[in-house]
Amino acid sequence: METGNRRERKRQVFCVAAALIAAAVITGFLVWQRGMLVEARSREAQEELAKTVLRFHVLADSDSDRDQKLKMAVKEVLLSYMKKNMPETDDLEETIEWMGSHLSDMEKTGEMVLRNEGCTDEVSAEVVKDYFPEKNYGDVTFPAGEYTALRVKIGSGQGHNWWCCLYPNLCFTDAVRCVVPEEGKEKMGHVLSEDAYDMVTAFSDFKIKWFFFGDGASGK
Repeated sequence: METGNRRERKRQVFCVAAALIAAAVITGFLVWQRGMLVEARSREAQEELAKTVLRFHVLADSDSDRDQKLKMAVKEVLLSYMKKNMPETDDLEETIEWMGSHLSDMEKTGEMVLRNEGCTDEVSAEVVKDYFPEKNYGDVTFPAGEYTALRVKIGSGQGHNWWCCLYPNLCFTDAVRCVVPEEGKEKMGHVLSEDAYDMVTAFSDFKIKWFFFGDGASGK
């Protein structure tokens, strides 16, 4: 009788252990599957974002203090140049076209800044479509992916870069608090879907929301 009870207890322990293992495997699979869906949704939102923005990158010649200061000086002058000369438009392609036809002027403008500081480096400007890692800019986040960008390179361009979003305009107006203009956020909200906008303004919350609520997160 005692032997029979021992066997029954072993059988029960085995069944409980098997059930726990099965539950862990199923839970792990469901978590993995949900994670894959979140990443896929994130890629879709990033691709949508990439079609509606134009980034601006300025690469310093090196990471020396002098070259980094020169980078910031060139950045300020070029932002002022574009603010003064670039036509206001709601069409991204028109903005890119304008950039392409004014690259030489921007190169000369940047080099004037360098010459005034006694630097002989050349400045090159081009509109590129390239892969960029995830970047935080003030209170917004641009996920990793391929974007169109105005890239300005000083000298060898081996130093750290400064960047912002030219279209819609998210370049800092408050360099102390590093907060992007509300006007730029509002404009971005008009051209992006809810998911893509959430990705930029609350990247972590976006992933959490999609992990737990999936398609119901957007209310569609």
